[in-house]
Amino acid sequence: MTEPLRLILITGATGAIGGALAEHYAAPGQHLLLHGRRQDVLDTLATRCRAKGAKVSLSSVTLEDDQARRAWLDSLSATPDLVIMAAGMNTGIRDARLDECAEAARQLMDINLRVPMEMSRQLATAMRRRGHGQLVFVSSLAAWHGLPSVPSYSASKAAIKAYAEALRAPLGNDGVGVTLVMPGYVASDMARAMPGPKPFMWSAERAAKRIAKAVDANRPRISFPLPLSLATQGLALLPPAWAQRLLQLFGYGISRK
Repeated sequence: MTEPLRLILITGATGAIGGALAEHYAAPGQHLLLHGRRQDVLDTLATRCRAKGAKVSLSSVTLEDDQARRAWLDSLSATPDLVIMAAGMNTGIRDARLDECAEAARQLMDINLRVPMEMSRQLATAMRRRGHGQLVFVSSLAAWHGLPSVPSYSASKAAIKAYAEALRAPLGNDGVGVTLVMPGYVASDMARAMPGPKPFMWSAERAAKRIAKAVDANRPRISFPLPLSLATQGLALLPPAWAQRLLQLFGYGISRK
């Protein structure tokens, strides 16, 4: 009897981390369900993954559309074994005299926070009933201490961090794993567009290997690179005034033009 394919769902597959994870998991015996907004990038990624022996299905459903997203997940032929929610966006402030665009901030909170929360609620029900599965949430080292230039992004990543941590114990009791990913700077268009310096930037391939190793071991949390991880955690322990001075000193403040 033929073994069923392992179904791996990845949102944000047209982004740097999502795409690198898709290629990492692409192999015979794997069915990759890849979601992304850019159809040309998605098609090219699918071709590379199929060349490695994986079965590949694609979707470009609008994740913020609740009805469309729920219908898409309900239509899957099976409950995914692994769900990596890597879809995300960023917006920021470059001038201290201006605020974030309200509409962009609402869209960011939708895709970075509300969508993975609601996806996990829908999929975890079936995973619990089946007795196994794994959910992977992508946060950021910015979750440890809000960066002045990206307040909504920092807030969304802090919130998804707390949500993933809260889910791990109750879902684990029913055989469902939860892994929280907290990357630093990973080479991508989004990272390059962020204001401020980008120390210890990793390639997407290096990040994917580190993430996959943690996911496969069902680790509660993976954060990298170590120097930046320790520095951002340290900021959260300092008195707020000290932390703000350090952020300004190292180039993470907001300019006044």
